[in-house]
Amino acid sequence: MAYWLFKSEPDTWSWEMQKKKGEEGQEWDGVRNFQARSNMRAMKVGDLGFFYHSGKEKAVVGIAEVIAPAHPDSTADDPAWECVDIRAVRDVPKPVTLADVKANPKLKDMVLVNNSRLSVQPVSAAEWQEVCRMGGLEKAP
Repeated sequence: MAYWLFKSEPDTWSWEMQKKKGEEGQEWDGVRNFQARSNMRAMKVGDLGFFYHSGKEKAVVGIAEVIAPAHPDSTADDPAWECVDIRAVRDVPKPVTLADVKANPKLKDMVLVNNSRLSVQPVSAAEWQEVCRMGGLEKAP
């Protein structure tokens, strides 16, 4: 299993909106960055990802699961743009802010610290465990 981070402006698509989609989930559409698209192409069904609110909040607020592999993005006119479908799995009990991540030496190499603008990012297994711990999850999913 691989781990990821999905960034979204909460005014555009929030964790609460994602949760309301239930088991059917939602396309992670609208991504127009080649590196982010490549990351989605590498995803497999069952991979997990942090749901991160960008903008003012700047925090990991939930955990999502990839439920459909990369496929054409229904919002794109160009078939080169692809997306995956994700569903909400669980809240992070204590949101983990970008400031918290940057302050933790165990996370100094995390993509979020070094390329915070990338909307879909890989997360290492060690980073996953640490952010889950910081977020109050006794056992990381």
